[in-house]
Amino acid sequence: MSRRAGRHFLQIPGPSNIPDRVLRAMDRPIIDHRGPEFAKLAGDLLVELRPIFGTSNPVMVFPSSGTGAWEAAIVNTLEPGDRVVMFETGQFAALWKRMADKLGLEIDFIAGDWRRGADAAQLEAILAEDRSQSIKAVMVVHNETSTGVTTRIPLIREALDKAQHPALLMVDTISSLGSVEYHHDAWGVDVTVSCSQKGLMLPPGLGFNAVSDKALAASQDGGMRRSYWDWEEMLKSNGTGFFPYSPATNMLFGLKEAIALLNEEGLDNVFARHNRHAEATRRAVTAWGLEVLCQEPAEYSPVLTAVLMPDGINADQVRSVILDRFDMSLGTGLGKLAGKVFRIGHLGDFNDLSLMGTLAGVEMGLAVAQVPHKRGGVQAAMDYLAGNNRAA
Repeated sequence: MSRRAGRHFLQIPGPSNIPDRVLRAMDRPIIDHRGPEFAKLAGDLLVELRPIFGTSNPVMVFPSSGTGAWEAAIVNTLEPGDRVVMFETGQFAALWKRMADKLGLEIDFIAGDWRRGADAAQLEAILAEDRSQSIKAVMVVHNETSTGVTTRIPLIREALDKAQHPALLMVDTISSLGSVEYHHDAWGVDVTVSCSQKGLMLPPGLGFNAVSDKALAASQDGGMRRSYWDWEEMLKSNGTGFFPYSPATNMLFGLKEAIALLNEEGLDNVFARHNRHAEATRRAVTAWGLEVLCQEPAEYSPVLTAVLMPDGINADQVRSVILDRFDMSLGTGLGKLAGKVFRIGHLGDFNDLSLMGTLAGVEMGLAVAQVPHKRGGVQAAMDYLAGNNRAA
């Protein structure tokens, strides 16, 4: 196969593109993970991570995927037979539910159409009826990567507070952390689950749990049998700058540099940049005469846009044409959305010209794939960006 000139456009909603500074930070010799240099690295990192989550409480780092971080959240706080509330907001909510099933939880799974976020009013009604307070946790995906819908977590917290219900609030921020405004402490979250390969601009390989005092108390009083995922063992080792087993040292080098990049730009500016690029993308989709999957403007995702294809058009065939002709990868439709949508990722280390190249590739691909659409999406996005040239 002949070489293709230029860089491949990876515009899936994660793993996101890795900045050169992060790659260079990881490209160094391994160090002794029981020595003083490592203790300084990890000790600093565990503090530097806290503002990214919006917490003053501990953040634990596991050598794992986000799925591992999900499991850690469950096994440290809940027991088989515990009742929990979850919302069917998309494929990743469904996968979290599948894990909870396997771990023996009793799940109230609130049905959804995959076009809106978790319904706080429904939650409030369910909690109000739970007079015995048998519900132990409410588990919500913040930004649903399969749909491009962002649940408003403060409304979920408000529902818990109105019902005066003691259930833990557990939130998946796998595709939102570092890209979408989030406040673990201020929003009253008990366990925040995340990972490294999205807004933190790293390869897959690190999973995170940020935990409240209430969640820590629950882990000390109960939880399931666990070993690798045990918060107590992790926190005990972290207290001296170490881990209870071999850490992903070079990933931690990269994480430190990624945090530095976020801080240099300023988190508020990072969030504004993502919002701006998301709005430009939606304007392009509208100009093409196509439909954004998310139906609630207040829940539009800043990190990705899922685009519905017209009836009779297979979204995966469109993606295949774009990959073949323009060397650009877009996200596939997952679960119920297979073949119905493609997903444009606009997150991480991403600027205006990156977005314009992405949208140009999509518009050319729609034409080549003979998708019924109007021209002018790229121009609509370009007009918006040129007229709104400050990420604020």
